[in-house]
Amino acid sequence: MKKNISYLIVFLLMGLLVATTANAEKNSVVYRLKWLFNSSVAGDIYADVNGYFEKAGLSVQVKEGSPEKNAIKELELGQADFGVASADQVIRALDKGAKIVVLAQIFQVNPMQWIYRTDQPKINHLAELRGCSIGVTFGGNDETIMNSLFAKNGITDKDVTITGARFDFTPFLTGKVQFWPVYRNSQGVILQDRLAREGEGVQFLNPADFGVNFVANSVITSQKMMDNHPETVQKFTKALMAGWRDAMDPANEEKSLAAIASLDKGNSDEIRSLQLLATRALVVPDTLEDMGKINASAWKQTEAIMYSSGQIKKQVDVEKVLVQ
Repeated sequence: MKKNISYLIVFLLMGLLVATTANAEKNSVVYRLKWLFNSSVAGDIYADVNGYFEKAGLSVQVKEGSPEKNAIKELELGQADFGVASADQVIRALDKGAKIVVLAQIFQVNPMQWIYRTDQPKINHLAELRGCSIGVTFGGNDETIMNSLFAKNGITDKDVTITGARFDFTPFLTGKVQFWPVYRNSQGVILQDRLAREGEGVQFLNPADFGVNFVANSVITSQKMMDNHPETVQKFTKALMAGWRDAMDPANEEKSLAAIASLDKGNSDEIRSLQLLATRALVVPDTLEDMGKINASAWKQTEAIMYSSGQIKKQVDVEKVLVQ
């Protein structure tokens, strides 16, 4: 009897140890960005460079993003603890059974837009795109958005000329393609500045102006991380959003640009400054205190558009994974 009691005590202690370990803080984490280090990730850089994570008791390895890197896949493989992904990436992953949680929405306005010259008439109705040449990145975020614009407005591939877009802007610069996909606050700034120096003006086609409010970059983690390390998730999110708020505060502009310049070696001071201004216009909601606010209705619209256009097989009830 005593032997059985001893086994029971050991068993209970082991269970308690496992439960405690599962919910313990994880102080060293990896954060995978979606984009390269530049002004478009100003808040992420600011929080890292200025010690916001350290003050929260966390050691955070902030990894630069690229088209070849997928934060959701890295979360699933255990190669990252937090990441940045666009809403269409999140919704596609949920459709395939991924267990993801959305912690914060960085961009209140999607920066994915199409640049075109001012010598063309301003697009006031999407029907005016018929007969135009449009660049899209096949398999990219912009293809999803443009397909949604087409589906919403009854435009087919036969009505336009679609050209595959890559990092080479030559087709747009030479005028072979009229509309070119850019992130408004990064490539959009660079192209606008370049063409301005050549005496040309540009304008931007913003999908939101035509009823397609796709949510852009948001901060995510896995459900496993949320369940096992809730305090770590809370500390990380709070520190990150504090970094974004301070980075977007005009009073900290010089300090923010200095942090960006320490990692972004590909752009000039002037371009970084212009990109920061453009980023601020896209990420700051009504007040700085609302940084990271999740627009649930926009997420649901994104899901509805993707479902109706056949981009996902089933409805995923995305609002269930949004941390409000």
